[in-house]
Amino acid sequence: MELRQLEYFAAICKEMHFSRAAENLCTTQSNLSQQIKFLENELGLPLFDRIGKRIALTEAGQILLEHCRKIFEHIDNAKGAITDLKRMESGRLDIGILPGDGDLLFDALLVNFHLAYPKLSIQVTETVNVYEQVVDGTIDLGVTTVPSNPDDRIAVIPLFHEEFALAIHSDHPLAKSKTIPFERLEQLKIILFGSEHQITKVFQVCCQEAGISIHNPIATSTLSTLLSLVEKGIGASILPRMLLDYLNHDHISAVKLLHPTPQQDICIMYRKDKFMGQAAKVFIAELQSFIQGVTERASRAPG
Repeated sequence: MELRQLEYFAAICKEMHFSRAAENLCTTQSNLSQQIKFLENELGLPLFDRIGKRIALTEAGQILLEHCRKIFEHIDNAKGAITDLKRMESGRLDIGILPGDGDLLFDALLVNFHLAYPKLSIQVTETVNVYEQVVDGTIDLGVTTVPSNPDDRIAVIPLFHEEFALAIHSDHPLAKSKTIPFERLEQLKIILFGSEHQITKVFQVCCQEAGISIHNPIATSTLSTLLSLVEKGIGASILPRMLLDYLNHDHISAVKLLHPTPQQDICIMYRKDKFMGQAAKVFIAELQSFIQGVTERASRAPG
């Protein structure tokens, strides 16, 4: 059963006349009759009663017409939904990010994006398994560290290079330094995220490289708590320099760390073998533009 045959059948039902239906469809009456015959043969029942020059729907024809209307309605709805998606008037986008990245990458961006495309549904999930979820198709886009050996199906778009700095109360003596050796952190009370957090993983690698150990750190699961503890002078932490410049807290200073300098490269990734909708393409462009703006703002910040 072909869609064209159903369209021919519906046209005949509208006119209840083969020749007028053929004219409306811009085809020949013989072709129209042949297609209806194919349809009747497939169904095994006649669709029309031929009474002289007149025709009437059989019971099978009435049933098929009812379902045809539903089929054409579904097709019209599908076309409308796809058109809306192209126009960014609807659709869904699932994005995975590393824990904590929402504070820099997505809070302000999502507000602006939602205002521009209010009917587009966006789900942002913080997870340490961004790469794995992109690979298995759980999420459409992932914002994470650049993988060393990505799956052949994964497209990787570099987003920005990220350095981490010491976040410390502005009244602390070290706050006046432009740079300090990483090993000096051993003398400070350090506030960290949990062991699964990407920033903590970067920090631990740098500790091994510098040959130091951090004893009895304060652990927290939220950025707001960490910043509050630093603002109160209870301890210091390491955070993305771009984030510190973007937040611009009055009582927190950012000091560059040397030997080593904690850093990582952030990218956007997606499956090349899956259809990428207009929503994903627009979001990638908006994210790149947003990061460029944040980077330019950070470069103009004093110090």
